[in-house]
Amino acid sequence: MMMEPSKKPLNVLIKQLHGNIEVVLKNGYEYKGKMIKCDGHMNILLEGATECHEDQLMTNYGNVLLRGNNILYIVLDANKH
Repeated sequence: MMMEPSKKPLNVLIKQLHGNIEVVLKNGYEYKGKMIKCDGHMNILLEGATECHEDQLMTNYGNVLLRGNNILYIVLDANKH
């Protein structure tokens, strides 16, 4: 069974460009910020990013690049959480 083009993960992610997202890495660290770029490897550039670990704020960043192969999952529209 083929997925509809709009339901492919990368297409769904690209529709969230310039929106706030939360990215959880495989090491347990969480990054929240405005997604300003995304590529075919799901590398993500966040603007105004914050880094949290175990629900504790660790650092504020201007921009941060997250490698797609380190991502565990992504929460779209992070403002609702």
